[in-house]
Amino acid sequence: MRTRTYARSIAVTSAALVALTACGGGDEGGGESGGDASGGGEKQVNIYGTDGNMGSTLGDDFEEEGALAGMKGTTPLTELAGDFRDQLLAIDPDLGNTFNYAGETYDAVVITALAAQRAGTNDANVFKAYVNGITAGGEKCDSYQACLDIINAGGNPDYDGRSGPLAFVDAGEPAAASFGILQFGDDNVIDDSQTEYVLAGDEANATTDEGPAPAAPGTTGEPLVIGTLLPLTGDLAFLGPPEVAGARLAVQDINGAGGVLGQDVRLEEGDSGDATTDTATQTVDRLLQAGVSAIVGAASSGVSLNVIDRITGAGVMQISPANTSDQFTEYADNGLYFRTAPPDVLQARALADLIAADGNNTVGILARNDPYGTGLAENTVENLLAGGLSEDQVVSITYDPNAANFDSEVQQMVDLNPDGIVVIGFEESSRIIQGLNENGIGPQR
Repeated sequence: MRTRTYARSIAVTSAALVALTACGGGDEGGGESGGDASGGGEKQVNIYGTDGNMGSTLGDDFEEEGALAGMKGTTPLTELAGDFRDQLLAIDPDLGNTFNYAGETYDAVVITALAAQRAGTNDANVFKAYVNGITAGGEKCDSYQACLDIINAGGNPDYDGRSGPLAFVDAGEPAAASFGILQFGDDNVIDDSQTEYVLAGDEANATTDEGPAPAAPGTTGEPLVIGTLLPLTGDLAFLGPPEVAGARLAVQDINGAGGVLGQDVRLEEGDSGDATTDTATQTVDRLLQAGVSAIVGAASSGVSLNVIDRITGAGVMQISPANTSDQFTEYADNGLYFRTAPPDVLQARALADLIAADGNNTVGILARNDPYGTGLAENTVENLLAGGLSEDQVVSITYDPNAANFDSEVQQMVDLNPDGIVVIGFEESSRIIQGLNENGIGPQR
């Protein structure tokens, strides 16, 4: 397990981020350092994104070099070991440098498998009680094989996974998480050399309930079938390949270690689409008919909200690698919903600290009008205000992601002329940023 100090307050994490961004491209201009490259005094606005758009595929929509240069943002991301990246690339050689949520997906599958083995059954209504305890208390382990050895010796594993120490709270989500501070280069793709990592939350808040008494070591039973509900199409399709690769690699490792309950785990894959289609509903129905015990997904919070009742109502566990909406923390899910992704309350801290570290005195936020966008925006505003900005220094605007254009929202940012602009969106973000560039307040250099 990595030994690190977790951020406990805005003041602490802001100081840490100042140090990190000093070598991570934090000189694009904030409230005190704005200016054009020629020294003419025109303010260069800082542009920020979040996990819904901070991927190299965003650059596919831009032809002009430097259109995204210097745009920074946050995404739940741990510093992935080189061997894990190599293993993911062996699964899918076309991943390039996009590994968003691959670790979280891998961990979601492994946690599900370990909970089923410890419970001695593939019945989610039974093994759900063991899930949180797999991530907290007990004996540390960082692979399925090592954790399985602990279970087979009659112990309780504390799984520290590919995405970090996990440490679920009682609500079934991480108490703390690692976030990547990403930045686009002149070629409009993420510049890996600029990536930094920060932590938010506190692992000490993890559950103390390790679950019921376990089944006898070595218990065998019916095979565990895990379904995936991941974005192969739709406005988060760029997240699909790394998530699918993470799930496939996890099943490969689990089965290589002997499987679950003496049987190989079977993976049933499916597309989630996005919230504008009924793809997720059709996929869930097919997965339920296939006899899955757990479904990994969806990536989109909005999509999960559309199908969570369908999944948990069928007595099947849902565990998302990418849902961040705070709505799930207290959702009435009969104890069957979990997530390896951190809630927005944690990402908002990292994002607000990044904005503050760059010296922005006025901030405009453009957020898509859905559970993801509004939740992250509200939490970010709250953290910016707690960090010292006043209410008239932060303006948050929601937009319809399906609108024909975003001219009105862009014009509001032009009129505001802030030091920094945050775009909380999915694939429609490219059109918003193009509009900002056309009006001289985007990241274009």
